[in-house]
Amino acid sequence: MHHCDSRHLSEIAMITLSRTLRVALIAATMTLTACGSMMTSNTVTFSATLTGAAEVPPVATPGSGTLTAALNKDTSELTWKITYAGLTGPATGAHFHGPAPAGANAPVALGFANAASPIEGKATLTAAQVADLMAGRWYANVHTAANKGGEIRAQLVPK
Repeated sequence: MHHCDSRHLSEIAMITLSRTLRVALIAATMTLTACGSMMTSNTVTFSATLTGAAEVPPVATPGSGTLTAALNKDTSELTWKITYAGLTGPATGAHFHGPAPAGANAPVALGFANAASPIEGKATLTAAQVADLMAGRWYANVHTAANKGGEIRAQLVPK
């Protein structure tokens, strides 16, 4: 007749618990690793050069600028930085416009609190704004008194 005592049962329980905890720890580590890689893969970056030639109609200007932006697709938060120099005068405004492809104009989609270089900010976009941005239908431009419709412009295209 086989006989089990409580000490033997306790050892079996501890071994089972130890194995269960190891499996759970491995699963949690794999999940965290996957989440970490998803976070980075869900960020879309944009970079562009603002020029007068990209304006509609084109503008002859010595001014130019650079734009960098990142969209977190999980939170719909867009962050940006625009720097520029050489404009015909002080910036009177700066915005993201859309939806419009390159070569077309659109209303302001998102204004900036300050048009002075560097322009930095962040905003949470609507689902429709994210869709237009991801489709390349947003552009940024900087306006001056001499060029009320915009002096320099760049289309945002996902990288």
